[in-house]
Amino acid sequence: MCGIVGAVAQRPVKDILVEGLKRLEYRGYDSAGLALHQDTEITRVRAAGKVADLELAADGIQLDGKLGIAHTRWATHGKPTEKNAHPHISVSNDGANLAIVHNGIIENYESIRAELQQAGYEFTSDTDTEVIAHLLHSLLADNSDLFSTVQNVVSRLQGAYALGVIELSNPDRLICARLGSPLVIGVGSGENFIASDALALLQVTDRFIYLEDGDVAELTIDGISVVNEHGEQVASEVIQYEHGVDAASKGEYRHFMLKEIYEQPEVVKHTLEGRISQDKLLEQAFGPKASELFDQAKSVQIVACGTSYHAGLVAKYWIEDLAGIPCNIEVASEYRYRKTVLVDGTLFLTISQSGETADTLAALKEAKKSGLMGSLVVCNVPGSSLVRESDLCILTNAGPEIGVASTKAFTTQLVSLLMISIALARRNGLPETAEAELIRQLHKLPELLAHSLTLNEEIERVSEQFADKNHALFLGRGIMYPVALEGALKLKEISYIHAEAYPAGELKHGPLALVDADMPVVTVAPNNELLDKLRSNLEEVRARGGELFVVADDKTVGHYSDDHTITLNEMHSILEPIVFTIPLQLLSYHVAVLKGTDVDQPRNLAKSVTVE
Repeated sequence: MCGIVGAVAQRPVKDILVEGLKRLEYRGYDSAGLALHQDTEITRVRAAGKVADLELAADGIQLDGKLGIAHTRWATHGKPTEKNAHPHISVSNDGANLAIVHNGIIENYESIRAELQQAGYEFTSDTDTEVIAHLLHSLLADNSDLFSTVQNVVSRLQGAYALGVIELSNPDRLICARLGSPLVIGVGSGENFIASDALALLQVTDRFIYLEDGDVAELTIDGISVVNEHGEQVASEVIQYEHGVDAASKGEYRHFMLKEIYEQPEVVKHTLEGRISQDKLLEQAFGPKASELFDQAKSVQIVACGTSYHAGLVAKYWIEDLAGIPCNIEVASEYRYRKTVLVDGTLFLTISQSGETADTLAALKEAKKSGLMGSLVVCNVPGSSLVRESDLCILTNAGPEIGVASTKAFTTQLVSLLMISIALARRNGLPETAEAELIRQLHKLPELLAHSLTLNEEIERVSEQFADKNHALFLGRGIMYPVALEGALKLKEISYIHAEAYPAGELKHGPLALVDADMPVVTVAPNNELLDKLRSNLEEVRARGGELFVVADDKTVGHYSDDHTITLNEMHSILEPIVFTIPLQLLSYHVAVLKGTDVDQPRNLAKSVTVE
C-alpha cells in the first residue's frame, strides 16, 4: 500500500512520476498526487481516486519541472479526500516552500502538531504526514541546509516512514529517508530517482540502491550520497535488477510454486513493513477505521475457504489466547446457507487471497444484512470485491501468486492475522512489554523462514519415501493442528495422494485403524506445552508399524532419533505455525514432482473460486 516516486533529472519528470505511480497501482490506494519544482514555485496537483483522476486534474497545467515527487495514498489518518492526499506542503507568504511524500505511520504526530500549532502553523489536512512538512519548514529557518535539517527532523519521528522531500531554494536536490518502510534509489545517467518499489522505475533504470533503516540520502543529477543513522557516509552497493525474475516468469525455478515458496522471507517483510516499529504495532497503518473497529470488537467471526480457512483456524488460537475474546470460524460455503447468530460487538473477518471467493463474498453480504458492528478482510488483491465490500482491509502485500496451491499467500495471511490479534489484545490487557516481545519476534521471522528453506535438499530426499504411496496422515496438536490440515491439503492438491489431517489426540478415536507400514504419518512437533502428549500419540503410531516423518525443532529432535526428522531452529512459540508450514510446502512440492503431476495447475482446481 502507498507508493512513492521521485526524480531529479535534466529533463521534465512529470511523465516519469505518473508512469511510476501507475506501476504501483497493484499496491492499493485511494488518492494520488504530485509536486514539481518549477523554477519560482512548487506546483502541486492532487486528486481523490485513481492515477487517471490525477492525470485529468493535471490536464492543461504546464508541468515541466525537472525535480519532483509523487504519491499514491491508502488512507490511514483522515478520509481518502483530496485535502489528505500527498504531497503535503508547508508555505510562506509567497507560496509553497517545500513538499514531502510519506509512507508509514508517525506515532508522535499529535504532540508535534500541538507544538507547531502553538508556533503559528495552520494544518489543512487530517494526516500525520503534514506535521513532517511543517516541522521541516520550521527548522529550516535556523539551518538553511536541507539535508542536515531532514536528518534533524527524522531524529524526532517515532514510528515508521519513507520520505521524499523537495524544497524551493534547492532546485537540484531530492532528499529521502527511511525507517521501517521500503525505499529504493534508482541510479540513472544524469538523473536519479526514488521509489517505494523498484518496479516503479524499471522504465527509466535497472540499477538500484536499497536503503537500510535509518539511512538518509541526497540525490542530484550528478550523484547520490547516503549516510546511515549514525551520520556516517555509506558506500551503498548498486544492484542490477534482474528483469527475468518477476511475477510473470519462473526465473531460475522449475515451477511457480517453488519460486513462491522461496519468496516467503521477502514477502513477509513486505507484509510487516510500515506496520511495526522496533517494539510496537502501528495499527493506524491498517486504515482510519481500524482503531474504532478494534475498540468495539467483543468477539470475532472468521469466514473463509480452503487454505484461507486454515489460516483462520490458527488465528482463532491467537485471538483467544492473546486477546481473550471469543473467536468462531466457519467454512464460508456452510456459513452462508444456515441460520446464524452474531452477538453484539462481533467483528466479521473474512480471509481470501483473491478477494473474489464467491462463497466468502456471499457470506459477508449475508452477514451485513444482520447489522454488523464492522467487517475486516485480509486479502492480497487491492480493489477486489471483498475489499470493496468490507469496512476495513489489510492487504498481505504478497505480490501475484501464480501457482494454484497457495504458499506465500498463506504465510502472509498468518502474519496479518497475528498483527490483528495483537491489536485486539492491546484492548484486553496485553502489557506493553509483552507486545514489544511479540514485535521483536516478528522482526526475526524472515530470517527463520530463510533458514527453513535451507532444508530443501533434505526434504527432497525425504519425499522419495512418498513417491509410491497412495495415502498419508498428518498430525498436530493445539495450534499446530491447522498447520497439519494445511500440509495435508497441499499434498492432496498437487500430488493427488489422499491425505488426511487429525488432532494427534484423536488417533484412538478412529484414525489409528488406518496406520500401517504403507501409511506415512507426518507430524509437526514443536517444543511446546503439548510435546509430551504428542510423543505419547506417536508411540501409538510406532506400535502399529507406522513410518513417522517428524518436523521438529533443535530442542526436541532427539526424541525422534528412530524416525525421519526435519529439524528447524528453535523459535518463539508464536511463530511456530508460520515457520513449520514451510517444510510441509516443500514436501508436497517434491512429492508432486516425483509423481509427475502438473504442480502449478493441478487438475480440477482453479486459482480463484468465483463460483459456488
